[in-house]
Amino acid sequence: MRKHAVLITVLFALTVTLVSVSAVFWKFFQLNRQNYINNIFTKHAIITQIYQQYQQQEGSEVMLEANLAVYNFVLVKQKADATVILKNAKILKKKDFQNVNASLLFSGNGFYTQRVVTDLSATMLEFNKKIYFQIASPNASVIILDEELKPYKYWNVVSPYLLIISIIFISFILILRRLRPLIRLRKKIALYGNGDMNVSFKTNGQDEIALVANELEATRQKINIILESRTLFLRNIMHELKTPIAKGTIATQMLESQKQRDRFTSIFGRLESLINEFALIEEVTTIGDRAEFKEYRLIDIVDGAMDMAMVEPSSVAINVDSTKKINANYRLYTTAIKNMIDNGIKYSTDAHVAVLVKNDELVFESKGECIAHPLQYYIEPFTKDNPSKNSFGLGLYLVDSILKAHGQVLAHEYENGTNRFIFA
Repeated sequence: MRKHAVLITVLFALTVTLVSVSAVFWKFFQLNRQNYINNIFTKHAIITQIYQQYQQQEGSEVMLEANLAVYNFVLVKQKADATVILKNAKILKKKDFQNVNASLLFSGNGFYTQRVVTDLSATMLEFNKKIYFQIASPNASVIILDEELKPYKYWNVVSPYLLIISIIFISFILILRRLRPLIRLRKKIALYGNGDMNVSFKTNGQDEIALVANELEATRQKINIILESRTLFLRNIMHELKTPIAKGTIATQMLESQKQRDRFTSIFGRLESLINEFALIEEVTTIGDRAEFKEYRLIDIVDGAMDMAMVEPSSVAINVDSTKKINANYRLYTTAIKNMIDNGIKYSTDAHVAVLVKNDELVFESKGECIAHPLQYYIEPFTKDNPSKNSFGLGLYLVDSILKAHGQVLAHEYENGTNRFIFA
C-alpha cells in the first residue's frame, strides 16, 4: 500500500466523491419526483370536485364529460381500456376522503336536512407515459385522462448528475496525468539508488514535479563529481604509496641486523595489506550496477576463498551442495568468504571452522566464546576486541559491505559454545 499511497488516496477520494454525489442526487431525485406528484395531485383536486357534483346532482355521463372537457380531461369509457389501465398502471399517489351530501327533505313534521356521507378515493396512475386519475366510490368508479399532463421526466435530474460525474472523472484523469511524471521520477530514483549513476532526472515543465526533478538532476551531477574526485584521489594516493612501500621493502633487505630486517619487513607488509584492503573497500563502495554479477556454483566460490586464504585444508570443513548457485561478483564474494574463514580460524579455540549451508543460507561455525559486543560493533571499520591481534579491524566491515552490495546481510548466533556467522 505504501508503494501506491498517493494513487490509493486519489482513488479513495474519487470513490467517496462519487458515492456522496450519487447519494445526494438520488435523495434529490426522490424529493423532486414526490414534489412533482404532490403538486399535480393537488392541482387536479378539481377532478374530485367535478365528480362529487356529478354524484350529488345525479347528472348524466354526458354532462360529466362536458365538465371534464373544460379542463382538458377525458373520461375513459371503454371497460376494456379501464381494466387494462387498472391492471398495469403504476400507482403514483392515493388519497381517501369523505364526500358529504346534504339534501332538504319534507316529512309530516316539516322540512329537514339529510346529510349523506360517502367514502371516496382518488388515485393517480401512470400508464404508457400518460397520467390517469381514478375516482372511486362504493357504488361507482371512473378513470379520467389528463391529455396535457406528462409523467415526471427523469432526464431533468439525470443530465446534471451525469455532467457532474463527467467533471469528476475528467478531474481524476487530469490528476493521474499529473502523477505520471512522479511515477517516472520514482523509478529513476530507484535506478540511481541501485547504482546507475548515469540516469538523468532532467525534465521539461514548470510545475512542482518538474522543479523537483531538475533539482535532483543538479544534485546527481554534483554527487557524481564528488564520487569521481574521491575515487581518483584514493586511487592516486594508493598508487603513490605503493612505490615507497616497494622501495622500503627492497631497502629493508640491505639492513645488516636480522631483527631490524624482520621488523621493517613486517611494517611494510602490514602497510601493503592495509592499502590492498582500502582498495577493496573502495571497489565495494563504488560498485555500480550488477552487470559484473554472474551465476556461479557456491562450492566454486568457497574453493576460491580457500585458495586465497592459503590455510590448511584440515582447518576447514566444507559441507556445501555442489548444485547450489548464486548470482555474485566472484572476486568480492570470494573475499568475503575468505575473511570469514580467516576470522573463524583466528578466533576459534581449536583453529577450525565449518562452512555449510543451512536453510538456504551460507553459515560459518567455529568453537569459542561468544563475541563481547553486538555484531553491529564489529562491522564498523577499525574495531576489534584484541588490539594485539594481527588485524586492522576491517575484516567484518568489508564482509558486511560486500554482502550489502549483493542484497544480503551478515547475522550472528551463539549456541552451545559455537559462534555462527550467517550470510542471510
